[in-house]
Amino acid sequence: MDSDEQRYVVIGERAEDSDTIEELAYEVLVGLSSEPKRLPSRFFYDDVGSRLFARIMRLEEYYLTDCEHSILERSGPEILSCMEGRAFNLVDLGAGDGAKTMLLLRHLAEIGADVTYVPIDISEGAMKGLVATIRKELPSIRVEGVVAEYHRGLQWLVRQRSDRANLVLFLGSNVGNFDRAQARGFLGRIWASLRSEDRVLVGFDLKKDIEKLLAAYNDREGVTSAFNLNLLERINRELGANFVTDRFRHFGTYDVTSGAMKSYLVSLDPQDVRVDALDRSFHFDAWEPVHTEYSYKYLRSDLDSLAHDSGFVVEQRFEDERGWFADDLWRPRKGGDDG
Repeated sequence: MDSDEQRYVVIGERAEDSDTIEELAYEVLVGLSSEPKRLPSRFFYDDVGSRLFARIMRLEEYYLTDCEHSILERSGPEILSCMEGRAFNLVDLGAGDGAKTMLLLRHLAEIGADVTYVPIDISEGAMKGLVATIRKELPSIRVEGVVAEYHRGLQWLVRQRSDRANLVLFLGSNVGNFDRAQARGFLGRIWASLRSEDRVLVGFDLKKDIEKLLAAYNDREGVTSAFNLNLLERINRELGANFVTDRFRHFGTYDVTSGAMKSYLVSLDPQDVRVDALDRSFHFDAWEPVHTEYSYKYLRSDLDSLAHDSGFVVEQRFEDERGWFADDLWRPRKGGDDG
């Protein structure tokens, strides 16, 4: 833990990753033994991956950042009014570099709110950078960062902050990385961590022109490609594999039936890859895909159903000017509350 007032704690065995190497090894074994092959997207976010994703968010094609930025800039005070007059935690799930959350924190600093910022992120490198940024730019804001995956971070928060209300942020359409059943389950776990006075703000990428979607996940600079290929580099670093990333390419496509952008790593030629930690090799045929990520897009009716099914009531919906993105403010439905 840092010795300064702005600090963070690490939940898990090591600072570098809350997901253990053993879990990564298990997922690689299961995923590369499956037909078709797959690797979980949550392993994208080591320190290198987190830095690459921060670059993605600044790309011209990646409209999601600008859309949500405009929502928080225009409607931030209205969003935060749900906590007006109360001491509360601003809990930021998957905080990354905290760029969008800074819009809310600046307003809170200006009005002198009694708030503790609780960023939760799996990358200790990202957390160090974020804590340093807050210390420099907003010294009046208290920070209690947590280096952990989401579930452990929320559990820690419940134990440590029982006397304060919580406004939980799950921004950037991160919920879109789950399929519909997984999203209900994850949001249900957030619901279980909250009390009736708490609130959650969830970002959703809305369905739109398909060409816009394709461009956002296949950028001209190749940053999204590097982000995906870093998953193979991480397996090399942590499990002693011998992936040659030049022999794979990133491919992103849109499934109109499921409403999901899907990302793959495609083997460019026949090859065998050894993973020392597993003491085995895996064969890849030429043009064989490895699925790495879903990014689901939503209709507004989907958001209403998802809130209801995971135990929440939609209090307000904030959209950007083009109607491409929505930040939903939800209240947990508790006890005899029928909404």
